Amino acid sequence: MTGKKKEDTTYKFLTDLIDELFTDHYSEEQKVKDNTPFYESIEDYTVTTGKRFRMTKEQKTRNLSREQAFNETFGEKN
Repeated sequence: MTGKKKEDTTYKFLTDLIDELFTDHYSEEQKVKDNTPFYESIEDYTVTTGKRFRMTKEQKTRNLSREQAFNETFGEKN
C-alpha cells in the first residue's frame, strides 16, 4: 500500500468508527428519553448513573422536597 492510500484507508476507518460511536451514543440517549428508566431512590439513581440527582428550577420554585421532585421526575414504584 502506498502512503497516500494507507492514509485514506486509516482516515476512512477512523471516520466510520467515530460516526458509529456517535450514532450509538445518541440513539441510546434518545431511548432513555423515550423510555424513562426506573430508579428506586435518589441513592439508587446516584449509584446507577454516577450523578447527583438535581431538581429543576421549576420544582424548586414550587418548594418541592428532593424526594418529591425525584418521584415527579422518575415516578414512584407501584
